[in-house]
Amino acid sequence: MTELDYGGQTRGDTSEDRMTSRHVLILVLLLGAQFMLAVDFSVLNIAVPAIGSDLGFELSSLQWIVTGFMLPAAGFTLLFGRIADLFGRRNLFLAGMLLLGVASLVGGFAQSPGMLLAGRTGQGLATAMATPAAMSLLTTAFPEGPLRRRALGLNGTLLTGGFALGSVLGGVLTELLSWRWAFLINLPVVVLIVLIAPRVLSDTGERIRSRLDVPGAVMVTGGLVSLVYGISATEQNGWGDPVVIGCLVLAATLLVAFWFIELRSPHPLAPVSVLRRPTVRWGNFAGIIVVGMPSAVVFQMTLYLQDVLDYQPLASGLAFGGSSIAAIAGGLLAPRVIGAIGGKPALVTALTIQGLGILGLLTVNESATGIYIVLTAVAVAFFGHAMGLVSYTVIATSGLPDEEQGLATGMSTMSQQIALTLGTPVLAAVALYGTGTAAGVEASIGNVLDGMHLSVLVGAVASLAAGALVAAFFRSRATAKSAATSWRSPGWTQPPSSPPTSHGTRPTPR
Repeated sequence: MTELDYGGQTRGDTSEDRMTSRHVLILVLLLGAQFMLAVDFSVLNIAVPAIGSDLGFELSSLQWIVTGFMLPAAGFTLLFGRIADLFGRRNLFLAGMLLLGVASLVGGFAQSPGMLLAGRTGQGLATAMATPAAMSLLTTAFPEGPLRRRALGLNGTLLTGGFALGSVLGGVLTELLSWRWAFLINLPVVVLIVLIAPRVLSDTGERIRSRLDVPGAVMVTGGLVSLVYGISATEQNGWGDPVVIGCLVLAATLLVAFWFIELRSPHPLAPVSVLRRPTVRWGNFAGIIVVGMPSAVVFQMTLYLQDVLDYQPLASGLAFGGSSIAAIAGGLLAPRVIGAIGGKPALVTALTIQGLGILGLLTVNESATGIYIVLTAVAVAFFGHAMGLVSYTVIATSGLPDEEQGLATGMSTMSQQIALTLGTPVLAAVALYGTGTAAGVEASIGNVLDGMHLSVLVGAVASLAAGALVAAFFRSRATAKSAATSWRSPGWTQPPSSPPTSHGTRPTPR
């Protein structure tokens, strides 16, 4: 029996392709943590009104329940990904889990808006610490190839399921018990992970012996925080607000400064050689579209179910249960697809399926049958989304040594967080423009549908265009080198059909 690697070459099965009991235990531990962190991202979305009422939030401050999590989660992820490489992934993962436990306790027993936001911000910072550390522990525990693809396939499945389940779980807990349980439900899982992880997890390879690039860390963290805050503020203030414009300009300035600092730093936080890799660059570009467009479209369809079809919030959340099942199927199938046709074709296929699923939502209208269109089209889109999530993660972390996996997984995690932050306000602005009414003016149902149709069209075109760009321009140097040399390596059962050199001739075997 044979299997294809990332570069598309055929290799015979070996014992290294089979998971051991230790591998299974590592998977359960790390994927359980990742799933919990994904749930935390969305679990309070439906509970926000209840929290505001109980704790006395002003209406203008409610957005901070979400933004307070997103700012540190996106802004500090790249920094902590590199810290994991420098000072140890297991220690950072455990520190993140402990902080998550403390922050969840603070949020669960909050008696004031300030206390609640402190807990929520702590959860975001814990996510920035634990997620890239967990991902790099995962990629270094499983060698590049079939085992890593399977591990990342399960990870993508649980991440997508966690985001989807978070909203449903938040609605159930808020309606049946209290919003406080959305925080407190973390505590038993955190305790279990902290007790088991030191006995199971270990850092592989040697840590990098270098200093932390402080100027680079300040620039990139400040730039990302400014970017996330600026984008988040658009939901309340609009894109023309001076604060929004100032934050986006500041973000661009700091990120450009970060690039030039990295070019000259003797100990760069993110070596430019890594940032220039086609796998890293194109993988993360695709990741932003893979993650950002479906989450934003689901937000638009939630409004459609409630504002047009008059569904209750809890029913709207439960209506997307089918998309979770489709996402699980896409995530589980992704490793096999990658093994059969390679990472790049799998990513292009996933983006195409995602785009076509979103495109189907253009047919929703005021008819009650719209619910069936939403259920079907969103399920198709989420199937492609989950497959794309696995594909881009495999690509973005491929071809890098263990000592740079923290950086690579930090970047892929950062792409997810930025995409989740960026997608919803961008498509919301498109939808508002499509209604043809000014901000603050109540639109008719027909105008609302026009705006939703335009936002859906943008989401579909973005997905399909990203797939076309990856297909046309993504060229991996590592893949090309593998295609030219792998047929000489031990264990390969057949040569590629005709691996050309840069001069167009077949290389001569030594």
